[in-house]
Order: sequence, then structure tokens, then C-alpha cells
Amino acid sequence: MNPADFVHLHVHSEYSLLDGASRIPDLVRRARELGMRSLAITDHGNMHGVVKFYKEARAGGLHPVLGAELYLAPGSRHEKGPGSPRHSYHMTFLARSEAGFANLLELSSRAYLEGFYYKPRIDRELLSLKSQGLIALSGCLQGEIPRALLGGDEAKAEQAAAYYRDLMGEGNFFLELQDHGIPEQKKLNPLLVRLARRLSLPLAASNDCHYVNPDDAFAQEVLLCIQTGAKLEDEKRMRMPNGEFYLK
Repeated sequence: MNPADFVHLHVHSEYSLLDGASRIPDLVRRARELGMRSLAITDHGNMHGVVKFYKEARAGGLHPVLGAELYLAPGSRHEKGPGSPRHSYHMTFLARSEAGFANLLELSSRAYLEGFYYKPRIDRELLSLKSQGLIALSGCLQGEIPRALLGGDEAKAEQAAAYYRDLMGEGNFFLELQDHGIPEQKKLNPLLVRLARRLSLPLAASNDCHYVNPDDAFAQEVLLCIQTGAKLEDEKRMRMPNGEFYLK
């Protein structure tokens, strides 16, 4: 495959605070070294880096794809406090037009202003108002559909996939395939392919990039330790399962 034909659509920069170890100039430079013509930015819950990324990408001869990996509340974004679910789903969004970019900015802002509960969260209600001009990918292992499939609830996964297909419009919702050598992904990907065929959904392959080069994995582990208040020698600390989360 010609590298110029592949686009990384799931990329975390340093603006995925204490999680991404990729500085934007380094991302752009490495993508150009690999012969790529386009690159996305999809930071966790925010769009703080999109202006810098846009300028760097254009100056470096890359087509910039502006996006974000947003947190989706399992219920209402207004549901907070004791008894409310602390977890949220991950979902990847990309702007395909100026209207989409404006909607993504509003989604990100209102996630903080209205939905913040451990994480800045949107919900289905807000997304239904601001879906125009956006492309959505089903996300990583923490996505709503992957979690349902891995939990054995194919009916729930199919219902969610059909909902987002209808909401986003034809050709604007993709089931996202990732393979970082993780056993759960080996189990999940065939289930996603089967679901895509059942619902006539397109697939998108991505690599969850949190750092630029393989030898940057240690720096990213240090960031996670700072984020979680852990030490490197802690056996039970939060960590990436391996060193496959680089710009391949």
C-alpha cells in the first residue's frame, strides 16, 4: 500500500493533556517523512490544538483533518452526582465542512460547560442537534459499540450502530477497526466486520496514536503516571498495554 493513500484519523497530540506525548510539529514532520499527504488530530475531549495543527500541517504540505475524540455520557450529560455513572464512552469525530467544524467546537465547549462530570461529556441529545457536517467513527475499545460487543450484547451494539448511522447520515458513520496486538481487539474486529455487513456500514482502520515514534512510549507512560498520581514502579498503575500506539 502506498503510504500516501493512508490517513491517520485517530491521533492524540500534547493537547490530550497528560495522555498524549506527540508535539504537533513532530507529528507533521513524521507524517511527511512517511510520505503521507494528510493527517488528523483527535484530542481527548477538546480542540485546543486544532489552530496550531492546522497552521503546522498547511506549512508542512499536509492536508489537515480537524477532529476530536469526545466523551459520550451513557445517559444525559446533565446527570451528575451520587448514583450517576462515572464512565463515559469514547467516540471519534471529524469535521468534513465548515459547518461541521463549528458544530464540533460547540460540542467540545458544551461538553465542558454542561456535561462535565469527571470528563467533559456530550450526550445523544446534544449530538442530535450538532451532527451536521461531521463524520463519526465508533471509537476504540472504550466506545459504546465495542463495549456492547465485547460484553456479549450484539443486539445493543446493533441498535447503537443503526442509531448513529441514521443520525449522522449515509456515509458519515464508520465502524472503527484498530489492532495494537491487544487480545480484546482480536476478538472485537471480526464482530465489527460482521456488524458492518449486517447494517451496510463502512469500515475505517485507525491506529490510536499517543506518541510519534516507538521509543517515545516511555515518555507517555510518565505522563500517565503524573495524570493518575502513580509511580512507575507501581504494578497496578494505569498504563498502555504495549508500545504500539505510535504514528505508524
